[in-house]
Amino acid sequence: MRITNVLRLLLLSGVIFNVALPVKSSAADPPAQGTSKQIDLGADVSLEVLYIPPGKFMMGSTPEEKAWATGIEGGATPGTVRESYEGEKPRAMQVKDGFWMGRTEVSVGQFKRFVEESGYVTDAEKPDGETQVFDPNWKITAKAPPHPWISVKGKSWRDPGFGFPLRDCYPVVCVSWNDGRAFCKWLTERERKAGRLPEGLEYRLPTEAEWAYACRGGSTESHYFWWGDDLRDGEGRLNISAVDFLPGRNKIWPLANAPWSDGFAFVSPVDHYGEMGRNGFGLADMCGGVWEIVLDHFDPTGGHEEVYLVDQNRRPVCRGGNYFDVPGNARCAVRLGLKSDYYSDSRDGFRICLGVPRG
Repeated sequence: MRITNVLRLLLLSGVIFNVALPVKSSAADPPAQGTSKQIDLGADVSLEVLYIPPGKFMMGSTPEEKAWATGIEGGATPGTVRESYEGEKPRAMQVKDGFWMGRTEVSVGQFKRFVEESGYVTDAEKPDGETQVFDPNWKITAKAPPHPWISVKGKSWRDPGFGFPLRDCYPVVCVSWNDGRAFCKWLTERERKAGRLPEGLEYRLPTEAEWAYACRGGSTESHYFWWGDDLRDGEGRLNISAVDFLPGRNKIWPLANAPWSDGFAFVSPVDHYGEMGRNGFGLADMCGGVWEIVLDHFDPTGGHEEVYLVDQNRRPVCRGGNYFDVPGNARCAVRLGLKSDYYSDSRDGFRICLGVPRG
Protein backbone atom coordinates (compact mmCIF):
# COMPACT_ATOMS: atom_id res chain seq x y z
CA MET A 1 0.00 0.00 0.00
CA ARG A 2 1.30 3.48 -0.87
CA ILE A 3 2.20 5.87 1.98
CA THR A 4 -0.55 8.32 1.01
CA ASN A 5 -3.18 5.62 1.34
CA VAL A 6 -1.80 4.61 4.77
CA LEU A 7 -2.04 8.18 5.98
CA ARG A 8 -5.57 8.47 4.66
CA LEU A 9 -6.68 5.37 6.54
CA LEU A 10 -5.01 6.48 9.76
CA LEU A 11 -6.60 9.93 9.51
CA LEU A 12 -10.06 8.47 8.92
CA SER A 13 -9.63 6.13 11.90
CA GLY A 14 -8.57 8.93 14.20
CA VAL A 15 -5.12 7.49 14.91
CA ILE A 16 -3.19 10.53 13.68
CA PHE A 17 -3.95 14.05 14.94
CA ASN A 18 -2.59 17.50 14.07
CA VAL A 19 -1.11 16.40 10.74
CA ALA A 20 -0.33 19.43 8.60
CA LEU A 21 -1.82 18.77 5.18
CA PRO A 22 -1.74 21.34 2.37
CA VAL A 23 -5.08 23.10 1.88
CA LYS A 24 -6.21 25.63 -0.66
CA SER A 25 -6.14 29.11 0.82
CA SER A 26 -9.49 30.95 0.74
CA ALA A 27 -7.94 34.37 1.32
CA ALA A 28 -8.07 35.21 -2.38
CA ASP A 29 -11.46 33.60 -2.99
CA PRO A 30 -14.15 36.14 -3.90
CA PRO A 31 -17.09 36.64 -1.52
CA ALA A 32 -20.38 34.94 -2.26
CA GLN A 33 -22.93 36.91 -4.26
CA GLY A 34 -24.96 39.15 -1.98
CA THR A 35 -22.39 39.20 0.83
CA SER A 36 -23.06 42.34 2.85
CA LYS A 37 -20.49 44.75 4.26
CA GLN A 38 -21.34 47.63 6.61
CA ILE A 39 -19.12 50.70 6.22
CA ASP A 40 -18.81 52.78 9.39
CA LEU A 41 -19.04 56.48 8.50
CA GLY A 42 -18.75 57.57 12.13
CA ALA A 43 -21.30 59.25 14.42
CA ASP A 44 -23.50 56.12 14.33
CA VAL A 45 -23.95 56.39 10.55
CA SER A 46 -23.20 53.45 8.28
CA LEU A 47 -23.53 52.49 4.63
CA GLU A 48 -24.21 48.97 3.33
CA VAL A 49 -22.63 47.50 0.19
CA LEU A 50 -23.30 44.11 -1.42
CA TYR A 51 -20.92 41.95 -3.43
CA ILE A 52 -21.78 41.44 -7.10
CA PRO A 53 -19.76 38.80 -8.99
CA PRO A 54 -18.55 39.19 -12.59
CA GLY A 55 -21.10 38.32 -15.22
CA LYS A 56 -22.74 38.92 -18.57
CA PHE A 57 -25.83 40.97 -19.35
CA MET A 58 -27.68 42.74 -22.16
CA MET A 59 -27.25 46.51 -22.57
CA GLY A 60 -30.02 48.39 -24.33
CA SER A 61 -33.59 47.68 -25.43
CA THR A 62 -35.59 46.15 -28.26
CA PRO A 63 -37.78 48.10 -30.73
CA GLU A 64 -40.79 46.50 -29.00
CA GLU A 65 -39.65 47.86 -25.64
CA LYS A 66 -39.19 51.35 -27.06
CA ALA A 67 -42.66 51.19 -28.61
CA TRP A 68 -44.16 50.23 -25.25
CA ALA A 69 -42.25 53.00 -23.47
CA THR A 70 -43.72 55.65 -25.79
CA GLY A 71 -47.18 54.08 -25.86
CA ILE A 72 -50.19 54.74 -23.65
CA GLU A 73 -49.04 52.65 -20.69
CA GLY A 74 -45.37 53.67 -20.86
CA GLY A 75 -46.26 57.34 -21.25
CA ALA A 76 -42.91 58.61 -22.57
CA THR A 77 -43.11 61.30 -25.24
CA PRO A 78 -43.19 59.67 -28.70
CA GLY A 79 -41.24 61.05 -31.63
CA THR A 80 -38.15 62.16 -29.68
CA VAL A 81 -34.59 60.82 -29.83
CA ARG A 82 -34.56 59.88 -26.15
CA GLU A 83 -35.11 56.15 -26.69
CA SER A 84 -32.42 56.07 -29.39
CA TYR A 85 -29.84 56.64 -26.64
CA GLU A 86 -30.44 53.03 -25.59
CA GLY A 87 -28.99 51.74 -28.87
CA GLU A 88 -30.65 50.06 -31.83
CA LYS A 89 -30.98 46.71 -30.06
CA PRO A 90 -29.70 44.90 -26.95
CA ARG A 91 -25.96 44.11 -27.01
CA ALA A 92 -24.25 41.37 -25.04
CA MET A 93 -21.74 42.80 -22.57
CA GLN A 94 -19.62 41.56 -19.72
CA VAL A 95 -18.47 42.90 -16.38
CA LYS A 96 -15.14 41.17 -15.91
CA ASP A 97 -14.39 42.15 -12.29
CA GLY A 98 -16.52 41.60 -9.25
CA PHE A 99 -17.43 44.70 -7.24
CA TRP A 100 -19.39 45.90 -4.24
CA MET A 101 -22.34 48.25 -4.68
CA GLY A 102 -24.47 50.28 -2.30
CA ARG A 103 -27.72 48.53 -1.48
CA THR A 104 -29.36 51.94 -1.80
CA GLU A 105 -28.58 55.35 -3.15
CA VAL A 106 -26.50 57.47 -0.79
CA SER A 107 -28.93 58.95 1.71
CA VAL A 108 -29.23 62.47 3.10
CA GLY A 109 -27.90 61.25 6.44
CA GLN A 110 -24.85 59.60 4.87
CA PHE A 111 -24.06 62.65 2.73
CA LYS A 112 -24.52 64.90 5.75
CA ARG A 113 -21.91 62.86 7.61
CA PHE A 114 -19.48 63.36 4.71
CA VAL A 115 -20.02 67.13 4.71
CA GLU A 116 -19.70 67.38 8.50
CA GLU A 117 -16.34 65.63 8.53
CA SER A 118 -14.84 67.03 5.32
CA GLY A 119 -16.33 70.54 5.14
CA TYR A 120 -17.18 69.91 1.48
CA VAL A 121 -19.28 72.48 -0.40
CA THR A 122 -21.41 71.11 -3.23
CA ASP A 123 -21.56 72.69 -6.67
CA ALA A 124 -25.09 73.99 -6.00
CA GLU A 125 -23.92 75.74 -2.80
CA LYS A 126 -21.03 77.61 -4.39
CA PRO A 127 -21.41 81.39 -4.96
CA ASP A 128 -22.34 80.93 -8.62
CA GLY A 129 -24.15 77.62 -8.08
CA GLU A 130 -27.75 76.72 -8.76
CA THR A 131 -29.87 73.60 -9.00
CA GLN A 132 -33.10 72.38 -10.55
CA VAL A 133 -36.05 72.13 -8.14
CA PHE A 134 -39.82 71.82 -8.23
CA ASP A 135 -41.62 75.11 -8.90
CA PRO A 136 -44.11 75.60 -6.03
CA ASN A 137 -46.05 78.08 -8.17
CA TRP A 138 -46.45 75.62 -11.02
CA LYS A 139 -49.99 75.30 -12.31
CA ILE A 140 -51.22 72.19 -14.06
CA THR A 141 -52.33 73.10 -17.57
CA ALA A 142 -53.28 71.33 -20.76
CA LYS A 143 -49.79 71.93 -22.11
CA ALA A 144 -47.87 68.74 -22.71
CA PRO A 145 -45.42 67.69 -21.59
CA PRO A 146 -45.56 69.59 -18.28
CA HIS A 147 -42.20 70.73 -16.92
CA PRO A 148 -42.59 71.97 -13.34
CA TRP A 149 -38.85 72.26 -12.68
CA ILE A 150 -36.93 75.53 -12.53
CA SER A 151 -33.28 76.40 -12.00
CA VAL A 152 -32.72 78.47 -8.84
CA LYS A 153 -30.02 79.67 -6.48
CA GLY A 154 -30.21 79.09 -2.75
CA LYS A 155 -31.42 75.50 -2.93
CA SER A 156 -29.23 72.44 -2.46
CA TRP A 157 -29.15 68.98 -0.94
CA ARG A 158 -29.93 70.69 2.38
CA ASP A 159 -33.22 72.00 0.99
CA PRO A 160 -34.24 70.49 -2.37
CA GLY A 161 -37.52 72.41 -2.47
CA PHE A 162 -39.78 69.41 -1.92
CA GLY A 163 -42.19 71.47 0.15
CA PHE A 164 -42.01 69.12 3.13
CA PRO A 165 -39.33 68.44 5.79
CA LEU A 166 -36.16 66.70 4.62
CA ARG A 167 -35.39 63.39 6.33
CA ASP A 168 -32.06 61.57 6.66
CA CYS A 169 -33.60 58.44 5.11
CA TYR A 170 -34.32 60.13 1.76
CA PRO A 171 -31.82 59.70 -1.07
CA VAL A 172 -29.61 62.76 -1.31
CA VAL A 173 -30.44 64.92 -4.36
CA CYS A 174 -29.27 68.21 -5.86
CA VAL A 175 -25.78 66.70 -6.09
CA SER A 176 -23.58 66.68 -9.17
CA TRP A 177 -21.15 64.21 -10.73
CA ASN A 178 -18.36 66.19 -9.05
CA ASP A 179 -20.12 65.92 -5.69
CA GLY A 180 -20.61 62.17 -6.02
CA ARG A 181 -16.94 61.68 -6.86
CA ALA A 182 -15.92 63.84 -3.90
CA PHE A 183 -17.98 61.66 -1.56
CA CYS A 184 -16.28 58.54 -2.94
CA LYS A 185 -12.82 60.09 -2.62
CA TRP A 186 -13.50 61.00 1.01
CA LEU A 187 -14.72 57.48 1.75
CA THR A 188 -11.69 55.91 0.04
CA GLU A 189 -9.25 58.03 2.03
CA ARG A 190 -11.17 57.46 5.27
CA GLU A 191 -11.21 53.68 4.86
CA ARG A 192 -7.57 53.55 3.72
CA LYS A 193 -6.46 55.53 6.77
CA ALA A 194 -8.39 53.16 9.03
CA GLY A 195 -6.78 50.13 7.36
CA ARG A 196 -10.14 48.82 6.17
CA LEU A 197 -9.79 49.35 2.41
CA PRO A 198 -9.14 46.10 0.51
CA GLU A 199 -5.93 46.19 -1.51
CA GLY A 200 -6.36 47.26 -5.13
CA LEU A 201 -9.87 48.68 -4.63
CA GLU A 202 -11.35 52.15 -4.25
CA TYR A 203 -14.74 53.70 -3.62
CA ARG A 204 -16.07 55.41 -6.73
CA LEU A 205 -19.16 55.89 -8.85
CA PRO A 206 -20.13 52.71 -10.72
CA THR A 207 -19.34 52.54 -14.42
CA GLU A 208 -22.35 52.57 -16.72
CA ALA A 209 -21.80 48.88 -17.53
CA GLU A 210 -21.59 47.98 -13.82
CA TRP A 211 -24.77 49.92 -13.13
CA ALA A 212 -26.68 48.37 -16.05
CA TYR A 213 -25.52 44.88 -15.06
CA ALA A 214 -26.41 45.48 -11.42
CA CYS A 215 -29.83 46.89 -12.34
CA ARG A 216 -30.87 43.72 -14.15
CA GLY A 217 -30.14 41.75 -10.99
CA GLY A 218 -28.28 38.89 -12.65
CA SER A 219 -30.68 38.34 -15.54
CA THR A 220 -29.05 37.76 -18.94
CA GLU A 221 -32.28 38.69 -20.74
CA SER A 222 -33.34 42.14 -21.90
CA HIS A 223 -36.40 42.78 -19.75
CA TYR A 224 -38.06 46.19 -19.43
CA PHE A 225 -37.70 46.19 -15.64
CA TRP A 226 -35.55 44.10 -13.32
CA TRP A 227 -38.56 41.93 -12.43
CA GLY A 228 -39.69 41.37 -16.04
CA ASP A 229 -41.75 43.11 -18.73
CA ASP A 230 -45.11 43.57 -17.00
CA LEU A 231 -45.63 46.94 -15.33
CA ARG A 232 -48.36 45.46 -13.12
CA ASP A 233 -45.75 43.33 -11.37
CA GLY A 234 -44.05 46.55 -10.26
CA GLU A 235 -46.72 47.41 -7.70
CA GLY A 236 -45.09 47.73 -4.31
CA ARG A 237 -41.60 47.73 -5.83
CA LEU A 238 -40.75 51.27 -6.96
CA ASN A 239 -41.40 54.98 -6.63
CA ILE A 240 -42.53 56.62 -9.91
CA SER A 241 -45.37 58.79 -11.18
CA ALA A 242 -48.39 57.05 -9.67
CA VAL A 243 -51.79 57.76 -8.13
CA ASP A 244 -50.68 60.05 -5.30
CA PHE A 245 -51.78 63.61 -4.56
CA LEU A 246 -49.11 66.28 -4.79
CA PRO A 247 -48.26 67.94 -1.44
CA GLY A 248 -50.88 70.52 -0.56
CA ARG A 249 -52.90 69.83 -3.71
CA ASN A 250 -55.83 67.70 -4.79
CA LYS A 251 -54.17 66.61 -8.03
CA ILE A 252 -51.66 63.98 -9.12
CA TRP A 253 -48.86 64.36 -11.67
CA PRO A 254 -50.59 64.99 -15.04
CA LEU A 255 -48.58 62.28 -16.78
CA ALA A 256 -49.05 58.63 -17.56
CA ASN A 257 -49.26 57.05 -14.12
CA ALA A 258 -48.72 53.64 -12.67
CA PRO A 259 -52.30 52.56 -11.82
CA TRP A 260 -51.70 52.31 -8.08
CA SER A 261 -50.45 54.43 -5.18
CA ASP A 262 -46.77 53.97 -4.38
CA GLY A 263 -47.24 56.03 -1.22
CA PHE A 264 -45.29 59.10 -2.36
CA ALA A 265 -45.96 61.87 -4.86
CA PHE A 266 -42.35 62.93 -4.49
CA VAL A 267 -39.32 61.03 -3.24
CA SER A 268 -39.58 57.95 -1.03
CA PRO A 269 -37.09 56.84 1.67
CA VAL A 270 -34.31 54.55 0.45
CA ASP A 271 -35.24 50.84 0.56
CA HIS A 272 -38.78 51.78 1.57
CA TYR A 273 -40.24 48.81 -0.29
CA GLY A 274 -38.02 46.24 1.46
CA GLU A 275 -37.62 42.80 -0.09
CA MET A 276 -40.24 43.57 -2.76
CA GLY A 277 -38.18 46.52 -3.95
CA ARG A 278 -34.89 44.59 -4.19
CA ASN A 279 -33.69 42.87 -7.34
CA GLY A 280 -31.86 39.58 -7.78
CA PHE A 281 -28.65 41.08 -6.40
CA GLY A 282 -30.46 42.49 -3.36
CA LEU A 283 -30.17 46.10 -4.59
CA ALA A 284 -33.03 48.46 -3.76
CA ASP A 285 -34.60 51.24 -5.82
CA MET A 286 -32.73 50.50 -9.06
CA CYS A 287 -35.78 51.60 -11.07
CA GLY A 288 -37.53 54.83 -10.07
CA GLY A 289 -36.72 56.78 -6.91
CA VAL A 290 -34.06 59.18 -8.19
CA TRP A 291 -31.81 59.19 -11.23
CA GLU A 292 -28.43 57.70 -10.38
CA ILE A 293 -25.32 59.44 -11.71
CA VAL A 294 -22.63 57.05 -12.90
CA LEU A 295 -18.94 57.44 -13.73
CA ASP A 296 -19.22 57.38 -17.54
CA HIS A 297 -19.75 60.35 -19.79
CA PHE A 298 -22.64 60.32 -22.22
CA ASP A 299 -22.35 58.75 -25.66
CA PRO A 300 -25.71 59.22 -27.47
CA THR A 301 -25.15 56.08 -29.55
CA GLY A 302 -25.34 53.84 -26.46
CA GLY A 303 -23.51 52.63 -23.38
CA HIS A 304 -20.07 51.03 -23.35
CA GLU A 305 -18.63 47.89 -21.79
CA GLU A 306 -15.49 49.75 -20.69
CA VAL A 307 -15.69 53.11 -18.93
CA TYR A 308 -16.24 55.98 -21.39
CA LEU A 309 -14.70 59.34 -20.43
CA VAL A 310 -14.01 62.51 -22.44
CA ASP A 311 -11.82 65.52 -21.72
CA GLN A 312 -14.20 68.28 -22.84
CA ASN A 313 -17.95 68.93 -22.67
CA ARG A 314 -18.38 66.25 -20.05
CA ARG A 315 -21.98 65.10 -19.74
CA PRO A 316 -22.28 62.42 -17.06
CA VAL A 317 -24.72 59.58 -17.63
CA CYS A 318 -27.65 59.09 -15.28
CA ARG A 319 -29.72 55.91 -15.11
CA GLY A 320 -32.87 54.44 -13.61
CA GLY A 321 -35.59 57.10 -13.74
CA ASN A 322 -37.08 59.06 -10.85
CA TYR A 323 -40.18 59.68 -8.75
CA PHE A 324 -41.61 62.13 -11.32
CA ASP A 325 -41.03 59.84 -14.30
CA VAL A 326 -43.66 57.90 -16.20
CA PRO A 327 -43.27 54.09 -16.26
CA GLY A 328 -41.60 54.16 -19.67
CA ASN A 329 -38.78 56.30 -18.30
CA ALA A 330 -38.02 54.07 -15.31
CA ARG A 331 -36.79 51.00 -17.21
CA CYS A 332 -33.40 49.27 -16.88
CA ALA A 333 -32.27 50.49 -20.31
CA VAL A 334 -33.12 54.19 -19.97
CA ARG A 335 -30.11 56.49 -20.02
CA LEU A 336 -29.70 60.26 -20.24
CA GLY A 337 -26.79 62.69 -20.31
CA LEU A 338 -26.68 65.54 -17.80
CA LYS A 339 -25.83 69.05 -18.99
CA SER A 340 -22.43 69.17 -17.27
CA ASP A 341 -20.34 67.63 -14.52
CA TYR A 342 -21.54 70.36 -12.12
CA TYR A 343 -25.26 70.12 -13.01
CA SER A 344 -27.60 69.05 -10.21
CA ASP A 345 -31.31 68.41 -9.86
CA SER A 346 -33.77 67.45 -7.14
CA ARG A 347 -34.45 64.25 -9.10
CA ASP A 348 -30.79 63.16 -9.27
CA GLY A 349 -28.69 61.25 -6.73
CA PHE A 350 -26.00 58.57 -6.82
CA ARG A 351 -24.97 55.14 -5.53
CA ILE A 352 -21.44 54.10 -4.62
CA CYS A 353 -19.31 51.24 -5.85
CA LEU A 354 -16.26 49.56 -4.30
CA GLY A 355 -14.14 48.13 -7.11
CA VAL A 356 -10.93 48.30 -9.08
CA PRO A 357 -10.02 51.89 -10.10
CA ARG A 358 -11.59 53.08 -13.37
CA GLY A 359 -10.67 56.17 -15.29
